[in-house]
Amino acid sequence: MLDDNNKASATTADIQALDAEHHLHPFTNTGALNKKGARVITKGEGVYLWDSEGNKIIDGMAGLWCVNMGYGRKELVEAANTQMNQLAYYNTFFQTTHTPVAELAREIASVTPGDLNHIFFANSGSEAIDTIIRLVRQYWAIKGKPYRNILISRENAYHGSTVGGTSLGGMSGMHKQGAPLVPNIERIRQPYWYGEAGDMSEEEFGIACAKALEEKILEVGPDNVAAFVGEPIQGAGGVIVPPANYWAEIQKICQKYDILLAADEVICGFGRTGSWFGSETLGITPDIISMAKGLSSGYLPIAAVAVGDRISNALIEHDDDFNHGYTYSGHPVSAAVAIANIRLMKEENIVDYVANDIGPYFQQKLRDTLGEHPLVGHIEGVGLVAGIALVKDKATKELFPDDLDIGMICRDHCFNNGLIMRAVGSRMVLSPPLVISRDEVDELIEKARLCFDLTLKSVS
Repeated sequence: MLDDNNKASATTADIQALDAEHHLHPFTNTGALNKKGARVITKGEGVYLWDSEGNKIIDGMAGLWCVNMGYGRKELVEAANTQMNQLAYYNTFFQTTHTPVAELAREIASVTPGDLNHIFFANSGSEAIDTIIRLVRQYWAIKGKPYRNILISRENAYHGSTVGGTSLGGMSGMHKQGAPLVPNIERIRQPYWYGEAGDMSEEEFGIACAKALEEKILEVGPDNVAAFVGEPIQGAGGVIVPPANYWAEIQKICQKYDILLAADEVICGFGRTGSWFGSETLGITPDIISMAKGLSSGYLPIAAVAVGDRISNALIEHDDDFNHGYTYSGHPVSAAVAIANIRLMKEENIVDYVANDIGPYFQQKLRDTLGEHPLVGHIEGVGLVAGIALVKDKATKELFPDDLDIGMICRDHCFNNGLIMRAVGSRMVLSPPLVISRDEVDELIEKARLCFDLTLKSVS
């Protein structure tokens, strides 16, 4: 146990031992990690992290897709401190509000597309998804159609790890744990052109994947479907960018059968794709969206659901409570930080910077530096998010065998060479802070090239 007198002199081993003694990590083989010892991160500044051994690391994942404005932003720290001293907490139940939550709702509504004018607050992307599940089902109940309660999502989609989020998502490994899942969830194929299209062109494949939605709607009955839910770009599934025509076709099908369209913007929101929300980049007009991560740049936990007029008007006109919410919905300190974050993004023109400067530079540099690498089968991405498919044979798209976890081999080389890049199966993904400079992009991609070389050497 570390007391106040020896915290400053604690070694990496001391902290690892304390961590192993009591801490259960998310998405982790706890026994294996305890034997190895967790990496201890001690400092962050800009796009860099430092560990307890003094190693400087460029963070190619912006924490967990979230530290959009980079580490060490004093404006966000000061916003938290000021609010903490004024009102550290009060809830938004019982017909009560406070200034930060009201102002934040207005700030979010100022950047959301379309008529997404009303905001419901939560604490994580998973909670925001659970909120969407309840809101769209409640909407149809208010409309006198409670039987419209089926939600359709996609295979390999990630919508969080609560029971609701796990059920809606399409991660088979997650479905194997904690069953039974929430009923009345259906899934269709993902729009992964490079890996699943066969001989189809991108346009043909986009039509085929959208058609899968219509087929599923007809299979379960249009009058039973509440909503289709999808990430504009699949994030934790490996950064899957759909064919250009995909979302337009999805939108047409939802309109044809009067089905609500929900966009999960937890990763794509707040500038990641070069628009405030990925829906704008991909040409989606959603009825409801979830958001989290970039809302506060990860400085404090906060999430939200932006609700379109169709749904919000039904809730407002319905003479009954919506019996859903969280103790920390619209927490005043988190809300104050999120307000400061959005205003900082506006002041520094971050969305334009991603759209017209650093995003195109990042995407082109990736392709120029890594596109011809023997391990790289395909690179896809938009703005400051990218997925890189690792293959054994570029010509045939042959993958490495399952017992050779190529992604984890590559990730470990990154870990040991000053770069954080995430492995999703055989795909490597990048999502750096939006404030990254061109020189820092160059550094990140050169480190990635080195790690790909080391990975190739490891498996040759």
